[in-house]
Amino acid sequence: MAPKPLYIEGPVGPLETFLSVPSGGSENAPLLLLCHGLPLNREGSRTAALQLPELGERLAAESGWAVGVASLRGVGQSPGTFSASGWKEDLSCVIASLRDGRHPIVLAGFGIGGALALRVASESDDVRGVAIFATPSNLSGWCGSEEEFAQSCERAGVIGSEALLGPKELLADVLALDPRGAAEGIPPKRMMIVHGSNDAIVPVSAARELLEAADGHGELRIIQGAGHWLRADPRMFATLLGWLDRQL
Repeated sequence: MAPKPLYIEGPVGPLETFLSVPSGGSENAPLLLLCHGLPLNREGSRTAALQLPELGERLAAESGWAVGVASLRGVGQSPGTFSASGWKEDLSCVIASLRDGRHPIVLAGFGIGGALALRVASESDDVRGVAIFATPSNLSGWCGSEEEFAQSCERAGVIGSEALLGPKELLADVLALDPRGAAEGIPPKRMMIVHGSNDAIVPVSAARELLEAADGHGELRIIQGAGHWLRADPRMFATLLGWLDRQL
């Protein structure tokens, strides 16, 4: 069962956040923040982060880490309209709010949430490392055309009634996450890249491209037979647990 939400004041309103703490509730427990992806299915904004609080509870119980999950603007109960730069602001705000007394801090992201985690980890002195799952190396190919991407965001419900960016600006803002460029800036921080061998949405070659961009720095784990949706895969869970254990 997921914990009750707390609300962290973000740049455009309260961010729905779940924080799971290990047994004993140590205030100095290391902190893992899970980053949800960008939903592109119809009305996906309501469910994009739905599985992550429960995953956070399991991770906290078995790893000894405190695990946070925030619904970034336009997702879940968090107000606002999606933009990649807005999500960066939101995630940085959550880090600042939860970091007090907790060390180390690492990020883990799924899909485009992995690209976000990579970018923030590469730029933040507070973050020691990052784990990414099924993350594209080329967001241009993943997003498609300006109009296609904007329409997908609108269908998913992450764009409010008053869009802040037009289709061209919205796509350019996402492309600025630049996963390969962010990966180049990760060393000497710690990084793990996890990908399903049968991912039909993001080819497994993307994982190897990101590892190469980081000059081979980090760990690459290919889960044989797995597809794109790794959140419920027990092998993903075991892989992340093992990586967290090596960060202490």
